[in-house]
Amino acid sequence: MALTTSPEAPLPVGDVSRLIGGWIDRLGAVWVEGQITQLSRRPGAGVVFLTLRDPSHDISVSVTCFRQVFDRIADVVTEGARVVVLAKPEWYAPRGQLSLRATEIRPVGIGELLVRLEQLKKSLAAEGLFALDRKKPLPFLPQLIGLVSGRASAAERDVLENARRRWPAVRFEVRNTAVQGVHAVNQVVQAVHELDGLPEVDVIVVARGGGSVEDLLPFSDEALIRAVAACRTPVVSAIGHEPDSPLLDLVADVRASTPTDAAKKVVPDVGEELDRVQQLRDRALRTVRGLIDREERGLAHALGRSSMERPQRMVDEREAEVDALVGRSRRVLGHLLDRADSELAHTRARVVALSPAATLERGYAVLQRPDGHVVRSPADAGAPGAELRARVSEGEFTVRVAE
Repeated sequence: MALTTSPEAPLPVGDVSRLIGGWIDRLGAVWVEGQITQLSRRPGAGVVFLTLRDPSHDISVSVTCFRQVFDRIADVVTEGARVVVLAKPEWYAPRGQLSLRATEIRPVGIGELLVRLEQLKKSLAAEGLFALDRKKPLPFLPQLIGLVSGRASAAERDVLENARRRWPAVRFEVRNTAVQGVHAVNQVVQAVHELDGLPEVDVIVVARGGGSVEDLLPFSDEALIRAVAACRTPVVSAIGHEPDSPLLDLVADVRASTPTDAAKKVVPDVGEELDRVQQLRDRALRTVRGLIDREERGLAHALGRSSMERPQRMVDEREAEVDALVGRSRRVLGHLLDRADSELAHTRARVVALSPAATLERGYAVLQRPDGHVVRSPADAGAPGAELRARVSEGEFTVRVAE
């Protein structure tokens, strides 16, 4: 319940500690899971002291138990082991310390660990953290590689040596961390964040050698999985050996079976690339030579034609054809003109034969009235004494109509 206090009426430290102890005493026993980071078994002492830690949140709490409680699992539990504890919270008023009094301790078995990992795997997969469309491609030739591994470990040596053997100019930014135990998750997450924050780092490799399921648990931790999923830099997982499959393999952009395999996937082999360049050059050379040979054969074939040997022959042939056509056209045109002239003469003769002038030459005359009308009948001649104009072959003269 809330307390009424003021600067004039404060509570003594002892009362505050006693009140906190009273509140905690009302709490019941709870099952707690964690990892043992410290284990103290003093010879002859009836109480065993433990420190239980949550590696995901970096929170620890002290645990005490009677010796006979711990002796039941003493053969299978050591520092770094994950356990489930049935304990009641206790408050030590003189020092103001919270601890758990354990009445039962159970080690977390491999089967139970695998079940929990499978549940976490399904949960993260449902969020889409393992989706293929999230995977980022590796750069062909990274200039700077970030490496997270144990200090002076075989995994670090394998990655460095194999990468430099394949591409001597490659550079590394190394972060040495714990790769198992209670501090591994936080250190690896911090190292990944640091490397991802460096713009010059092109790819990040997280490497560790083989080990038991418990040893590889930090690389299936949810905090690390989410940290890798949030990286902008491509991440390569090189944890353990081929059969090992921590959740980091699923969220990483590329999974390598071993640290050596990671080096092979991250950088190309300079010898292989030189061979490939030489092969491409040879292929290009063969292609160019083939084109040149084909064009040379085509040119030789073209030069071998008679038209190329005597190019004026075509002009001579066309000239003869043109002369023949010109002569033919002239002959045809001459025939047409001759025929037209003959037809014109014939027509002219007919016109002349049928013309009035020819009739007049035969002695006929044409009588016309002063108004120009031709006299065709006696009635057209007019009244007696009227003058008419008589037109003959050689000219015309005036006549008068008699009574």
